[in-house]
Amino acid sequence: YAVLKNPDHLTDRQDESLAALRNTDPKGQLYRAWQLKELLRNLLKHPLGQATAELKHWVFWASHSRIPEIVELSQKIRRRRPDILRTIELGYSNARLEAFNNRIKVTIRMAYGFHHVDNLIALIMLRCGGLDIRLPKPTT
Repeated sequence: YAVLKNPDHLTDRQDESLAALRNTDPKGQLYRAWQLKELLRNLLKHPLGQATAELKHWVFWASHSRIPEIVELSQKIRRRRPDILRTIELGYSNARLEAFNNRIKVTIRMAYGFHHVDNLIALIMLRCGGLDIRLPKPTT
């Protein structure tokens, strides 16, 4: 769990487990993968000029890491480099899109057993369309 958290928010115990990981990983691959993940995460916070240089450095380091998954990721990032830099420049995030995707997946699970896809689409539109349908308040 410690490898997924922001290092600034680690508890003392999680910090110790990261240190133990660094010392006990025989090939050091997991710790190097964590370092590369953190470098990439921090890169998104920098201004465009600095991020451009750091992304180039990151791709070089990742492509020479000898960790197959990281090498594959570095190739994808190299291909999508202009898009990544444009995202950094504009400050956009895909968080809203991910939230909608999650809401749609939850709705699909809720709608299991619907006999017609039209009913599923209607339910998705109802939940994601921004309608505010509240029950009337009781009058006393």
